[in-house]
Amino acid sequence: MKILIAEDDPTSRRILGAVLTKLGYDVVSVADGNEAWEELKKDSSPRLAVLDWMMPGLTGLEVCSKVRARGAEEYTYIILLTSNSSHEDIVEGMKSGADDYVVKPFNRSELEARVKAGLRIINLQSELLLAKEKIRVQSRTDALTGIANRRAIFDHLDGELNRSERERKNISIAMLDLDHFKSINDSYGHQAGDAVLKECVRRISSTIRPYDFLGRYGGEEFLLVLPGTDESNAMLVCERILEQVQAEPVVFKGISIPCTLSIGLATWSGREDVDKLIEASDKALYMAKDKGRNRVVFF
Repeated sequence: MKILIAEDDPTSRRILGAVLTKLGYDVVSVADGNEAWEELKKDSSPRLAVLDWMMPGLTGLEVCSKVRARGAEEYTYIILLTSNSSHEDIVEGMKSGADDYVVKPFNRSELEARVKAGLRIINLQSELLLAKEKIRVQSRTDALTGIANRRAIFDHLDGELNRSERERKNISIAMLDLDHFKSINDSYGHQAGDAVLKECVRRISSTIRPYDFLGRYGGEEFLLVLPGTDESNAMLVCERILEQVQAEPVVFKGISIPCTLSIGLATWSGREDVDKLIEASDKALYMAKDKGRNRVVFF
């Protein structure tokens, strides 16, 4: 764990650094409040800081206030070093954003205990952030296939449309539907259907470009966002997808299940919103089905 110490007195700074280093911490030492603030602004800043109250440049209280005003998601635990132990001073320090304090000259055991208490808070906050991120990812991921769910694909499409409008670039979307999927479930069971869905998603994902975005629209339907593509380029991508999906059957428990896709393609012309673009690709998809499936149709 990296710890920042900010102390203008060289002797005190050296002693404090030696104590924390001996306890196994990676110490970053600075001599004034301005340097402390510069360190704490960095992306890889220490998560715990021990700041002297009175320093040249910014005081410890001023650094505390700046750290809290910054509002970074990862919490920085701050311990103030102070020569005063009056209730008024402690209250002032806490109001500025400090989490704890140590009275100078400090007691090594007390400092160690307060640092460990701070690290427990930091670890708990890190666990909370991880749990929050896990929930966020789950809320935007299709549980079966692992790709974006309907909510996530719509959010992404909306953002791409806004970007295309700003940059005056083309964008296309494709609605993909697994042909005769109901008969696969009826003939081989839902586990086989799930296996087919997952394998088809794997094949599609291996074919598209890194900046294309695939999501599950619902059931056996998928929505593919193709930034920077006009009709001809989007057709090429979709034709490669058709070839990849039908290249060989999906094997499930020794059973070979042939798979094909029908794809409806639409390109944004600068006038359509998300709903109209989806509607256009959906109409193209039904045209592809009416024409015999296993094909791409542009609306």
